Parts: sequence; C-alpha cells; structure tokens
Amino acid sequence: MAKPYPEEFRHDVVSVARKHEAPLAQIAKDFGISEGTLNNWLKRADVEDGVRPGVTRVDAAELRELKKRNRLLEQENEILRRAAAFFARGAAPKMTYPLVRDLAADGVPVAVACRVLGFSTQGYNKWRRNPVSQRDWDDAHLTNLAHDIHHDDPTFGYRFVADEIAGHGVSASERRIWRVCSQQRLWSLHAKKRGLTRKAGPPVHDDLVLRRFRADRPNQLWLTDITEHRTDTGKLYLCAIKDVHSKRIVGYSMDDRMTSALAVSAVRNAIRLRGPVDTILHSDRGAQFRSKVFVQTLKSSGLTGSMGRVGACGDNAAMESFFALLQKNVLDRQRWETKEDLRLAIVTWIERTYHRKRRQRALGKLTPVEFEILGQAANKAAQNQQPKTGN
Repeated sequence: MAKPYPEEFRHDVVSVARKHEAPLAQIAKDFGISEGTLNNWLKRADVEDGVRPGVTRVDAAELRELKKRNRLLEQENEILRRAAAFFARGAAPKMTYPLVRDLAADGVPVAVACRVLGFSTQGYNKWRRNPVSQRDWDDAHLTNLAHDIHHDDPTFGYRFVADEIAGHGVSASERRIWRVCSQQRLWSLHAKKRGLTRKAGPPVHDDLVLRRFRADRPNQLWLTDITEHRTDTGKLYLCAIKDVHSKRIVGYSMDDRMTSALAVSAVRNAIRLRGPVDTILHSDRGAQFRSKVFVQTLKSSGLTGSMGRVGACGDNAAMESFFALLQKNVLDRQRWETKEDLRLAIVTWIERTYHRKRRQRALGKLTPVEFEILGQAANKAAQNQQPKTGN
C-alpha cells in the first residue's frame, strides 16, 4: 500500500498547478504523480479555500469529534437505562459487575461503563479474575426459582414459595427464602404492606365481550369469576364457569386457597364435560386469571381469553348475577360450621336447584338443563330435515 504524500509536498504541487505555467499533465509528470491525483488535490484545495462547496478538513475533524461525543453519550444513556432496569430488580451492590460484563459484550467499553456507574476498572478486573462465591451462585439460582414460582401464581407468599422450592428438590431455609423474596419484592397479592400500594396488573387478553352477554350456541361464550365465603373452619373459595347461552354452570372448583390452580381446575372440569370449540372465556383482571399457568391452559385447550377493565363490575355482570343468587340462596342462609358443609350445600344448590328447578325468564321460563335439551333436539331435527345428496 502506497504511503500518503506529505502535506507540504501536496501544498507545493497545488501552488505550482494554480500558476498555470504548464499543462496539468506536464506538472503531474514533473512531480511524479498521476494527473487524476493532481486533479483531486486541486479540488480538495478549492474546498479548503472556500472556492468549491464541500466539507473542509477542519469541518471533517469537528464532525468526527461530534460523532465520537454522540456515540459516547449514547453509550452513557444505554448504561444508565440498563442500570435502572438492573437495580429495579433489587440487585445487591456486589452484583453490579455482571452488568458491566453484559454491557461490554454489547460493545460498550468497560472504562466508560465503570466511569458512569461510579467504580474503578481495577475493581471490575479484580472481580473478573476472582469468581463469585458458591453462596452467591446458590442465591442467584434460588432467586430465579422463586421468581418462576411467584410468576406462575402471584398469590404465593414466601412460605408457599419455600414449600414449592423444597418440592423442586432445592434445600434452603425458610428464613433464606424470606430474605430472597424480600430483596426481590416477591410478596403475595393478598399481603398488606404498610406504605405499599399495588395497581392491578396489565391484562393478558383484550376485552372481546364489551358487555354483550349474548351467545347463539352452546359453548360460544363462557364467563368465570371467583367468590369466597367464611366458615367456622376458614374460608372456602369457589371458581365457577357459566355458559352464556343456557346460563348453565359448566364447570366449577372449590378450595380453601384462592390460587391459579383453583381457576385452572375449574377450566379443566368444564373442558372435560363440554368439549368446547371456538369458545371465548371472559373474566376480570384477577391475578389467578393472569397467571402463566392459566393462560397456558387456555392456549393448550384452544380457548380464547377475554378480560374486562379494572374496577368495572359491569364488564362481568352476568357472572356477578349468578354469584348474587348463590349468596342469597346458600351463603347467607345460615352460619356454616365447616368448609365441607358449605361445599356440599353449594354443589347441591347448583346441580339440583339452579340447573334443574330454577326457571329463568330469559330462557323462556325453562331451566338451564331443559333449555339445552330442547336446543339439542331442535338442532337434531333441523339436521334430519336437510336433504341428503346422493352419489
């Protein structure tokens, strides 16, 4: 590769060429350069002198410096953005160095990252040479496991998380799990923390119902919600699923804990009994219906999820009306001594009274079971009346 000509030599050649005492070809030959090179030098000199429009050497240097500073500012902004997300997870200060390592892998210089984050490159390099302790690694894996368990069911507090971790074969004391959950702010949705306010989580489904509680066929639109009632031995929670077409409760489940497993069990019971196709399941924005396991259950079963707004009871009013009937006819009729007594009373009222005895004007003064039987008979008759095409 040819070496560039000295600046002073280029300046002298351009000065000679500008005197026009000889043709450019002759001047180029005299100085041992090509005519094209000489023409380029003349054009560059005209730009530098302001005769020809273009970017001068000074402007180019300033532009390079501005680009360098802009690139540095972008790197600093990226460092601050990543650091904010990193510390928002409650990471301990001693775990800041992995952030620098991740930034370096993405092309951010280590010196810049250390300067912005406020520690020396020597400290980072020392950390790179000495791996973290085994307990730090164990805490990191424990944190990841606690996050996964709490994400599947946000109602779990640290005790339930500790039980689930033990079920995964990981040995850790309950105090240690409490420390990890406190650092990561993994609290049960039912816990009441002083000075802590919680907002409803984001919806995992759009509102496909928009308060239009109508269905032209069975298993077209289902509604679900969870209710609770006290007994002398504790609370009993009921998750029920209602078919809008016939008003029938197509699936339900009861437990003494309001977890995502309760909602999943109700959905699975409804699927076993009805075998739904192209069904929309509408709910409120409760944590149980936003849990990972519930969403995966809908997806694997071919159901389409739908969710109402926060604090808008009317978005699931048809389901609330069923719970109002249950409250008036069962829950508030007497004081319940045990959860098993209340469970049997709820099951009996749903299956015997609501489904088979309670007539509804919206169904033409039929019970839900009668309405479905007549609908099935009408559909079968309509199919038999259709002309059959021969071969």
